[in-house]
Amino acid sequence: MRVGDIVNILDARIVCGGDRQEYTIDVAFASDLMSDVLTLKNDHVLLITGLANMQTIRTAEMSDIQCIVFARNKKVTREMVDLAIENDIIMIECRYSVFRTCGLLYQAGVKPIY
Repeated sequence: MRVGDIVNILDARIVCGGDRQEYTIDVAFASDLMSDVLTLKNDHVLLITGLANMQTIRTAEMSDIQCIVFARNKKVTREMVDLAIENDIIMIECRYSVFRTCGLLYQAGVKPIY
């Protein structure tokens, strides 16, 4: 699924990486535990989380995750945006809960990693 489609489904807002709306997601993973994210081995993963801090961006970088949805109306900081831009990571803010975000994307055809 394209990032642009994800944004529309979630009625969300791209914070950085807006020029990459054609980037395609194959699977999604939801977690606030970054140690769990570090175990992922898939490509084209969408990370859904409510953890809005620098550690999330650093974890995405180490895991080669190119797109993050911040759920629960979490707002990213300027420092997070700068690091995401440096690492070519798309960041999306969404007002929905993690559960609802996952449900909407699953219903639209996004597959889970497990």
